[in-house]
Amino acid sequence: MANPSAVCNGHLHHHHHQKQNNLLKSGIYKKNGITKGMKKNGISNGTLYKKTFIEHFEQAPMYVAVLTFLGFGVGTVFGYLRDFMRAWGLEKRNVAAEREQQKDFVPLYQDFENFYTRNLYMRIRDNWNRPICSVPGPQFDLMERVTDDYNWTFRFTGRTIKNVINMGSYNYLGFAETDVNALKTVTIELQKYGTGICSTRQEMGTLDKHIELEKLVAKFLGVEDAMVFGMGFATNSMNIPALVGKGCLILSDELNHTSLVLGARLSGATIRIFKHNNMQSLEQLLRDAIIYGQPRSRRAWRKIIILVEGIYSMEGSIVRLPEIVSLKKKYKAYLYLDEAHSIGAVGATGRGVVEYFGMSPDDVDVLMGTFTKSFGAAGGYIAGKKDLVDFLRTHSHSAVYATSMCPPVAEQIIRAMKCLMGLDGTTQGLQRVRQLGKNTRYFRRRLHEMGFIIYGNDDSPVVPLLLYMPGKIGAFARRMLEKNIGVVVVGFPATPITESRARFCVSAAHTREMLDTVLNALDELGDFLHLKYSRYSKSSHPELYEETRLELED
Repeated sequence: MANPSAVCNGHLHHHHHQKQNNLLKSGIYKKNGITKGMKKNGISNGTLYKKTFIEHFEQAPMYVAVLTFLGFGVGTVFGYLRDFMRAWGLEKRNVAAEREQQKDFVPLYQDFENFYTRNLYMRIRDNWNRPICSVPGPQFDLMERVTDDYNWTFRFTGRTIKNVINMGSYNYLGFAETDVNALKTVTIELQKYGTGICSTRQEMGTLDKHIELEKLVAKFLGVEDAMVFGMGFATNSMNIPALVGKGCLILSDELNHTSLVLGARLSGATIRIFKHNNMQSLEQLLRDAIIYGQPRSRRAWRKIIILVEGIYSMEGSIVRLPEIVSLKKKYKAYLYLDEAHSIGAVGATGRGVVEYFGMSPDDVDVLMGTFTKSFGAAGGYIAGKKDLVDFLRTHSHSAVYATSMCPPVAEQIIRAMKCLMGLDGTTQGLQRVRQLGKNTRYFRRRLHEMGFIIYGNDDSPVVPLLLYMPGKIGAFARRMLEKNIGVVVVGFPATPITESRARFCVSAAHTREMLDTVLNALDELGDFLHLKYSRYSKSSHPELYEETRLELED
């Protein structure tokens, strides 16, 4: 599709790119490293964005990619060597294998599928599933464990590692706490209702606490109605099949969470993937869907629904909501927004990406979120028009088959939400939101200045720090724990093979001293492990804006 702004303003377009190239040479402007707020009809930031929108996705130097592939190659060669030794009895076989008596049967266990797990993952398995024995606040306690067989099994020593700085939990607003005064109302509800419901919402599992919570969620989001569920994952996977089915089209961001992917697959609808946060890719799919309709029959799709997340939990990026809403209106599609990581974490008062972009909740057809992160509880919600919520009360698989949310959890969500809304008579909730924003920007800025490559939006509390090489995943997590800092490390296949990373989750409960402790440890470790791959320094110049390749209509 031709770029209207480039055609109408050819000279301006040429001047913009000439300036862009000059800045690129000086290292100030990162064409591939930063995604900027878009232009509309040649006007910077247009009417779509009311604030600067900056995201970082800097590419590593070529030698890093080469060494990363080389590392996986060496690991693969040694993996085959060890498999050969296991097959000949030269090394103990710890993994599952087909029984000799069943060799003529269709195999239940595919040996090759487990190759990566037994030969690479097992070498660094000690960095995952570490059991904690305290509240997951800004600090927690870890149960010490050791292995005697290279991570195939673990044994606990009986000792506890105290006061580990928690940089991995989704405790964005610090509501995962044990303060007696804060949890007073939760204790009262526990004594009144007990712990379990023992029934579904459609049978005998709807309590007055659920109704109170749903009214509060609707008020908090500024929508007509809401329905809550006991499990965040199931909020997506069990409700998407109720909204779409055969003859419908789902357009899903390539980095959507597994719960969205599972819900889409269970629905029976046709699924097409667009590139992450790429409006050109999304619009092309929308245009093709309208022009060509369903395969073979060419009939119009019954529904076209766009699935996106507010904050992407592995990239730290924020959805380009204004542009997606504009496209949705232009092509008459529906929009399903998963705010699991963004509700409470962004926006002036913690109301998520809708508030962050200064938009109306009516622009989103289905608002989904979870209570497992910013609210320090469990479960999820779907909110929107009353007709939508009434339909789900009848047709949702979760409402029909899943046990209702337990009352103490519902009260914890009510407590946290009232705090955010100021209904508890304090400004503590607003202070938490502002503190999270300050901590996030400070942490990201310092990492940039140190020379690390980090992904995502400047306002996202999810901060991925790129490690790249497989050998550095284990070394990074182990050395951070030696410094009493708990981190989450992620590698292939959860990420692209060349983009292993550590993922930090910033919290409002983190003090500046805690963050400085972590940053000092990262600075030292970054030098030791040679992790400071960034080729750009933070610019003091005003941010530039890239031009979009499509004309969006309101």
